Amino acid sequence: MKSGRRLAALLLAGAILAGAMGCGVPANTVNSPEDMAGKKIGVQLGTTGDTLVTDAYKDDSSTTVERYKKGADAVQSLKQGKIDCVVIDSEPAKAFMEQNNDLKVLDTEYTDEDYAIAIAKDNTELKDKINTALAQLESEGVLDQIMANYTGGDTMGTCPYESPADTDRSKGKLVMATNAAFKPYEYYENNEIVGIDPDIAQAVADKLGMDLEIIDMDFDAIINAVQSGKADIGVAGMTVNEERLQSIDFSDTYAKAKQVIIVRAK
Repeated sequence: MKSGRRLAALLLAGAILAGAMGCGVPANTVNSPEDMAGKKIGVQLGTTGDTLVTDAYKDDSSTTVERYKKGADAVQSLKQGKIDCVVIDSEPAKAFMEQNNDLKVLDTEYTDEDYAIAIAKDNTELKDKINTALAQLESEGVLDQIMANYTGGDTMGTCPYESPADTDRSKGKLVMATNAAFKPYEYYENNEIVGIDPDIAQAVADKLGMDLEIIDMDFDAIINAVQSGKADIGVAGMTVNEERLQSIDFSDTYAKAKQVIIVRAK
């Protein structure tokens, strides 16, 4: 009798577990930006997506903004059903789509933005030099080459930036703060930080006659690093906005980007 009861209990527990597993991840309910109200929205801490979403829903208690140190962590939470969508830059979103066929990017863009290099407010000399370098690199087609090497479809990986052989390195070191978890702008490959931003920073350093040193840190620490002098510049897919301009200065724009919404495919 006891063994019969034990068997019945095991069968009941198995049925409950099977039922719980059958529930799975909830179906997607976000099909447009308007559907985000009342949902759990994932963003990367300190990014433009964080700022935009927080501002949009600061007076809406029914909407929750979940902040993650890395975009990949937000995407994983989306896959697990812990949040309903992720707002992130379009290029990292493409990289996530290549790795996750159970996700999709909504056709409607969330917003457009300009990326620039962060520089301390009192460092006008460096700002002028960087703007001159960026203008030269743009006129020479180098900026387009770098973008094409990482985001150009058929041209991806075919036109890497290489420093000129006769580059002068006598002007010291340019220290760049970044957050190397934002593919294709900056990420690790073979234990080296690579991507659009490191290549652009290297090209700028070449124009300035400087060596480039890259420091990886949390995204929300970059502005403080530049302000304190720990780094000379911050290059991390960083959008120019009024809030940041209160504490930091920016170079001219080096790339146009947009924020998009990632959701579960079903």
